[in-house]
Amino acid sequence: MSKAQNDVVITGIGIVTCQGVGTDAHIAMLTAGGPPETVIETEKFKPYPVHPLPVIDWSAQIPKRGDQRQMENWQRIGVFAAGLALDDAGFKDDLDACGAMDMIVAAGGGERDINVDTMIVDEGLKRNDRELLLNEKLTTELRPTLFLAQLSNLLAGNISIVHKVTGSSRTFMGEEAAGISAVETAFHRLKSGESSHALVGAAFSAERPDMILLTESIGAHHRGEWSPLWSRGPQDGGGLIPGSSGVFLVLESRAHAETRGARIYARIDAIEGDRGNRDGGKLEARLERLLEPAKASFADGTAVFCGTTGMLDLAAREKATLEAALPGAAIRGYGGVLGHGLEAQFPLGLALAALAVANGAKVPPFDGEHEKPMAVGTRTAVVTTVGHVRGEGIAVLSADA
Repeated sequence: MSKAQNDVVITGIGIVTCQGVGTDAHIAMLTAGGPPETVIETEKFKPYPVHPLPVIDWSAQIPKRGDQRQMENWQRIGVFAAGLALDDAGFKDDLDACGAMDMIVAAGGGERDINVDTMIVDEGLKRNDRELLLNEKLTTELRPTLFLAQLSNLLAGNISIVHKVTGSSRTFMGEEAAGISAVETAFHRLKSGESSHALVGAAFSAERPDMILLTESIGAHHRGEWSPLWSRGPQDGGGLIPGSSGVFLVLESRAHAETRGARIYARIDAIEGDRGNRDGGKLEARLERLLEPAKASFADGTAVFCGTTGMLDLAAREKATLEAALPGAAIRGYGGVLGHGLEAQFPLGLALAALAVANGAKVPPFDGEHEKPMAVGTRTAVVTTVGHVRGEGIAVLSADA
């Protein structure tokens, strides 16, 4: 594909997962000779495993202790990752550039009042009129100020305060689909010339009893010890293991990036999200349509970063569709080593794909029994995300050579 001034390129990556802080830790994971060491917490929320955050020096990106204290952990994760991305792109100290930078964030709700949640669950076991019970507790137990502390757009607000990113701002809610929509919106704004540079991303804190309750309530959470993504079965629960992560990307038009001499990790060639009914083969049909740009660029050096939840039926359907559409592809279920990050899952896949493309990585299999090795280094990458309830997204990235 020839270069064009309105190409959308990735020039900054801020990433935090259980595997470490920053790009170096994740490049090492993508270029290692074998699967990374599994980082898993199995005791704290037993029997529910989670992929935890690494040790983080928050002051490295959030210097004021007062700012750190007033944020919930998911906000700290996001603000920290956003700072890493701005540093990586060379924008951190450029107040004019940050002042004109668009920001698009995918965020869930804030952390909940665990005591009230526990009370509702305990009383719900004793009563059949649970709708009435919920209404009673909503009016008597929840503080109005709690909602003000949990607003999803506080992540964007805190990024603006700490990092001075003060251009246009928007926040998407809606779990995995929010992460897809955030990046897709930034892509099309840059492609059309409405924007020249943007900060886009998400954060997710998995180490929360309320999130584990929500996942387990639909029978999705894996139980017991960790097992590789494609090897999970019904004897161990639903298959999903959440992972704490923060991922922000700096996206620019080629014209803007080249004017300032920026390093380019990768070019985003195509991106699209969709949603709809999944019954009767409709999920497969939708994925096949979304994968059309990936088929056009598919070659030996293509790595597929599959953002599957790990939920047993969905994971099997997604993998079967990928294998049929991209036969022989090197599929990498990155949730198997990093966990599932809901809003952050799609941006996380894009970050890994960009790092793999930029480094020509022969990405090792993350599940040795079910993923084939790569014969050559990554030149193009496909990123997929299928939401645990709804929402699908596909992106295609390529080396900018």
